[in-house]
Amino acid sequence: MRNVLVIFRKELHGYFTSPVAYLLLTMFAVVFGLFFWNALGAFVFYSMESQMRGQSFPMNLNEELIRPLLSNINVIGLFFIPMITMRLFAEEKRSGTIELLVTSPIHDLEIIAGKWLAALALYGMMLLVTLINLAFLFKYGQPDWKPVAIAYLGMILQAAGMLAVGMFISTLTKNQIIAGASTFGVCLVLWVIGWTGSYETATWTQVLSYLSVTTHMEPFSKGLLAISDTLYYLSLIFVGFFLTARSLESLRWRS
Repeated sequence: MRNVLVIFRKELHGYFTSPVAYLLLTMFAVVFGLFFWNALGAFVFYSMESQMRGQSFPMNLNEELIRPLLSNINVIGLFFIPMITMRLFAEEKRSGTIELLVTSPIHDLEIIAGKWLAALALYGMMLLVTLINLAFLFKYGQPDWKPVAIAYLGMILQAAGMLAVGMFISTLTKNQIIAGASTFGVCLVLWVIGWTGSYETATWTQVLSYLSVTTHMEPFSKGLLAISDTLYYLSLIFVGFFLTARSLESLRWRS
């Protein structure tokens, strides 16, 4: 566990000693802020319009505003996750420190866990930024906090799985741009492969739908905590760890 914390601190320090973390946090905050204030403005406008029409039932804050906003976070994250993972191992390979890393007495799993936790911590900080905006809703409105908490848990699990995949891809090249572009491509595939299930009922479409990260995010976004969806994301993390470990093992043999 001590070695994991050492790798974790090293990687997290590496994010913040370069402009990477500050740039990502700022960009994420600005982009989500624009989504938030536009969505809030539309929500207020349609709420007032419905009252003027004499509709007695109020618009649901969780369903009409918060849930679409959290879906937007996932879309934004699709672009930011490759930027977080592309440097994890590609930078080590480019600088030549990967040989020292894989031949050190630190176990591969400790290296993988430390780097992955640092990437997940940075993404978690990005999610914390979004809570600043949502704090206004809880101050001036009365949304139900439980579905929001479950939705954030789902976003963390989804990001954790895609970060694990991106970490593996980062071990395959020394070029960070290639690692980032490849990670984005794979994550995009995992995002869209389930779309065929909306209009096809064949077995292969159901399999693709199950493999899609968005399929398993849907219950979380509704405030439903399902064991099967949680196990899917944990399995995705395991696959990412396993492939990364095999990739590091091959590097050790070559070095």
